[in-house]
Amino acid sequence: MKQITFAPRNHLLTNTNTWTPDSQWLVFDVRPSGASFTGETIERVNIHTGKVEVIYRASQGAHVGVVTVHPKSEKYVFIHGPENPDETWYYDFHHRRGVIVESGKVSNLDAMDITAPYTPGALRGGSHVHVFSPNGERVSFTYNDHVMHELDPALDLRNVGVAAPFCPVNVQKQHPREYSGSHWCVLVSKTTPTPQPGSDEINRAYEEGWVGNHALAFIGDTLSAKGEKVPELFIVELPQDEAGWKVAGDAPLKRNGNNPACATAWRRAATFNLYAPSYLPGPG
Repeated sequence: MKQITFAPRNHLLTNTNTWTPDSQWLVFDVRPSGASFTGETIERVNIHTGKVEVIYRASQGAHVGVVTVHPKSEKYVFIHGPENPDETWYYDFHHRRGVIVESGKVSNLDAMDITAPYTPGALRGGSHVHVFSPNGERVSFTYNDHVMHELDPALDLRNVGVAAPFCPVNVQKQHPREYSGSHWCVLVSKTTPTPQPGSDEINRAYEEGWVGNHALAFIGDTLSAKGEKVPELFIVELPQDEAGWKVAGDAPLKRNGNNPACATAWRRAATFNLYAPSYLPGPG
């Protein structure tokens, strides 16, 4: 074991995918603490020489953090807060996005459209903790919805989503905070503010992880028959082609109503009580 960074500041590693594909560099952000999203740079350090390089520097009052790496190429994805934040639009769960940096090129991962009827493939809020699939083709994330937050913060429930590389999603930008993105994004979890006790309904989906390239496991908070919170482990199988990703779930992909951005067609393969011993099967 050896120390490789010495600057008098924090060097925060994300809890997964922090090695470059050649195993020579570790990526990190420089937030003062995990609870303070005020870092301005995404950096990497060579584990042999200790050399530090800046991958990305935020501007216009924005902040960045929680970086992960593509498994096969020097491509980085991280959380990016809003530029020029003000009293009406500042960093929050529903006001952030994923940004990808590759060979100096910077692009938004997810598009955001908060003006009805909403653009298919765009989100309506903020994405968080972006992780590439093992083959590097897709990116998972957690999500909070701006439109629902404006209606009632209690309706803005944490969900899990996936960004797939099916053409750019272009938003008309009828609101100054809207933006386009490089990936088609959908939610793969479904939440309700009032889960039925004793059912598989959940009011929060989080802590997702890839199971191969076509399935995600995540934790969902259910209620026991007595109304107590019980975290359960869920697994969702994902479509394997572009057509499958663009099939509407319980709501149309182009929406006028206030329901959160809807998921593509999906099914839960299995659930497990986190407090009971079990194993997680593969998809199918």
